[in-house]
Formats: sequence, structure tokens, C-alpha cells
Amino acid sequence: MAFRYCFPGRLPASLLAKRQSCQLPARMASSRRSKTATSAAAIAPRWNESVFQQWPTEVYSMKIMHYQYEGRLGSPSVVFLHGNPTSSYLWRNILPHLTDLRVNMYAPDLLGMGDSVKSLKEDFEYRFVQHVEILDQWMRLHGFHEMDNVILVLHDWGSALGFHWANRHRKCVKAIVHMESLVHAPIPWTAFPPESRKVFQALRSEAGEKMVTEDNIFVERLLPGSIMRKLTVDEDRQYKKPFILPYAHYRRPTLTWPREIPIEGEGPEDVEEIVKSYAAWMAETDFPKLFVAAEPGFFTPGCLKAMENWKNQQIVTVPGLHFLQEDSPHEIGRHMNKFLRETVCVPPAKL
Repeated sequence: MAFRYCFPGRLPASLLAKRQSCQLPARMASSRRSKTATSAAAIAPRWNESVFQQWPTEVYSMKIMHYQYEGRLGSPSVVFLHGNPTSSYLWRNILPHLTDLRVNMYAPDLLGMGDSVKSLKEDFEYRFVQHVEILDQWMRLHGFHEMDNVILVLHDWGSALGFHWANRHRKCVKAIVHMESLVHAPIPWTAFPPESRKVFQALRSEAGEKMVTEDNIFVERLLPGSIMRKLTVDEDRQYKKPFILPYAHYRRPTLTWPREIPIEGEGPEDVEEIVKSYAAWMAETDFPKLFVAAEPGFFTPGCLKAMENWKNQQIVTVPGLHFLQEDSPHEIGRHMNKFLRETVCVPPAKL
């Protein structure tokens, strides 16, 4: 697992020596310098292959879609965490809206998802606590645990991972943006829309193995069915690519995630306790929060009810179902840009 990406900001001393022996190849480094020199003003608010590239790290070969602007050493770091069954590709039309701010942005693919590798152990479960351990290593590798200006942007299971990390690294967090997030536990089955409830109940039963291994239900049905518009052929291909092989261990992440939801009376208990802990803390924290509500959404109504007493939280609404980033990416991007400018005081990048 080669370390081919070098974080430009502050690294722990223990990693500085490693960094010296793990520089990018000359041709790749030269290409990267030319890309990062691109004027932010010239970047349109859309996916731009000349700016956003994926770089593997040594932590389980997790890959990252990363944008860096020269001279941003010590600037706030914005970390985007996706959920099931997506990847950093989910953020492709949102990240460009922040390129006029003095921030560094990171969007990793969770283990077994997107372009990150699958576990070499075929019996690896991809449980929430296992993702926590691996993401902790990745966050530490990039020095986020030593910073005081980390901004988290969270969705779906990425919210649980991000909130849990923030709860254990409270001095590191500057602000949090979240949407369709896991903010309370346990969750009653009545919180699920009727048409989805039976599917999720089946996924948590023995029938779930066939539904995922043979039918690839999360990618083939639940993902497109939770987006208001129709995905393009290329977009559909990007989401299906990580799970194209019909093997249980290849598609295991999409089966484990629904089984990790802390359902009332069913558990799992360890996840339920984690969610309760960070939800109680989030309600009392004073740092700025932005909740992007989806209309009509999926979990949004339950989120709004659970967060009635959260301090210092703004709420904006955009059209969308569960994967609102596919329905309203530019609205989300503009709301985030305004939020960061006004509450976190992130100055515009100097061109």
C-alpha cells in the first residue's frame, strides 16, 4: 500500500520523515503543480477533471478526491464524507462551489466503496465500528487530529462517522454541514417511508444476502429510486462500478450498512450508544452548524424533529430525496459557500 499522496498542511512529526521518502513521482508532481496553479476564478461550478484528482493513501488504499490551492498552508480543511452506496463522486458538483474560499478540501472513498479497495478478507463485515477504526487512521494520517479548523460535510452514514469523530476530537472541529443525517437513536420503523420499510426489513433478514449478492439492490434500485431526476448513463456507471462483480464480499458493504442502523428494539447496541452520545453532544455545542433539509427528503423530517433544540444551527431547504446532492448540487454548494463566509469567516482566496 504505497503512500503516494503527501498532505500539504501540518503533519505530525512522526509522519514528516515518512513524507520525505514518499514524494510523488516527478512527472506526477509537475502535473499537480500546474493543476493547483489554476486560477480559482476560472473554475466553473461543475466537475473539472483538471482540478479534482484521486490520490491513494497508505491506509487500506483508501482513495481521495482532493483539491488544493497553492499557499493555503494552515487554512481550514473541509472533509466530505459520503454514505451508502455512494462515494466521493457524490460531491463532484458541490466541491467546485468552494474553490473561491481559502480552504483545502478532501473527499475520501470509504473502504470497499468508490475507488477504495475491498478488504482482502472475504469474511470482513464492514461494520460501522470497523469503518470508524479505518477512518480514524486516515484522519490521523492527514493530521486532522492536531488541527483546530476542521470543517465536516456529512451525508447518510458519513454523518455518523463524522459526528462520532467530532465527538472524540472536539477541539478540532470548526463547523459541520450535514444532510439526511443520522442524528438520533434508536430509530423506529415508522420513521421509514412505507415503500422503503419492507425493503430495509428484508435487507436485515436472511433474504438480504440474495438481494445484495444477486440483485445488487442498493445500486440497481434504491440509489436511483432515491433521486428525483434520472441519472445519466455515465453517472449510473460510476455508481455501479465498485459493485459490478456479483460476489458477496464485493457487495458486502451495501448489505452491512442497513444492518447497522440502530433500529428500536433491534440494535445493534454499540452503534445505538455511539449515536446517542454524539447526538447529546451536538445538541449542546456552540460551533456553527448547517443542516441542508431535503424536500421531501427521506430522513429529513425525523432529523428536523430530533434537532429542535440544537444550538447555533442554520437550516436551509433544497429539492431532493435522500441523495439530494444529485438533485440540487449547485443550491447546496451556494448555501455552503454563504454559510462558511458568514459564520466561519473563511476569506476569499487571493487570485
